[in-house]
Amino acid sequence: MDANVDHYHVLGLPSGEEGAKLTEKDKQRNPHSIRESARESATMDANVDHYHVLGLPSGEEGAKLTEKDISKAYRNKARELHPDKRPDDPNAHSDFQNLKASYEILKDDKARKLFDDLLRVKRDQQRRQEQRDGKRRKMVSDLEQRERDAFAPDPAAKAREEEERIARQLKEEIARIRAMLAKKGAPEAAASPAAKKTEAKSGGVGLEHEKILKVSWEKTGEDYSASKLRELFSKFGEVEDVVIKGGKKKGSALVVMANKEGAVNATGSMIGHLANPLLVVPLKPITKADSSSAPKAVEVDRINNLVGAGHQAFENSVLQKLQKAAEKQKG
Repeated sequence: MDANVDHYHVLGLPSGEEGAKLTEKDKQRNPHSIRESARESATMDANVDHYHVLGLPSGEEGAKLTEKDISKAYRNKARELHPDKRPDDPNAHSDFQNLKASYEILKDDKARKLFDDLLRVKRDQQRRQEQRDGKRRKMVSDLEQRERDAFAPDPAAKAREEEERIARQLKEEIARIRAMLAKKGAPEAAASPAAKKTEAKSGGVGLEHEKILKVSWEKTGEDYSASKLRELFSKFGEVEDVVIKGGKKKGSALVVMANKEGAVNATGSMIGHLANPLLVVPLKPITKADSSSAPKAVEVDRINNLVGAGHQAFENSVLQKLQKAAEKQKG
């Protein structure tokens, strides 16, 4: 006999102090019935993983373990959980019984195969549940995204609304400036002595100032050339001439239309580029006779201030040149 053999364990009986208390009848019990009783007790809880009870990996990895691996793990765990080593632990006996029951199940080929099948079914069920949960989460996410897209503003429509808003505010601001200037009214701008002298020599032949528009803009955005201004104002009628003068901060020009109607239409409608709008006013206030089809008279000094100091002399010199050109045509 091997003195190291625990004969109580061989019979499937508790060892130590509990073994010493067993009666003869208990010792004669069929070890197989004891094994079945322990197995039934352990399988009552469907969530018990017998591999984990023995401190072994479970699942597909546990199914590959040999009987030798299982026996070795049981011996190591039995030394750790033996009631003799935990005399103060009230759960020591039940833990040791559960350990033995799990070992008996895994040691039995048929029971172990059934347990491995049970674990496989549970894994497959959990995998399917995770897939369903993943699909459900994706459906919810897609639905929420569609709802956000449905209620989100259209970028193109938003850009159009912004452009229309800016254009509307710009028109209102230009109208406000024109109305403020027209309220004051002013006498006709006096031509320079040189211009009067030229006109007197020519027998009173001069330019029709009602056809001349004074145009100004800021040098902060897109600049305007003479050809560009001719192109813009030609929408309101024939343009006879464009004389442009540029400054460091402001630009200005005189635009001569072919008739008064074109000048009146351009005065009320020309805005230019939204990035750098034009301020268009008549060089000469409209007389009362033309008030039915033209805006109110504009104050010349106020207009000059809008364009910038020192531009009056420039305009007078331009008028002289235009008058000389008109005299040559008459001649």
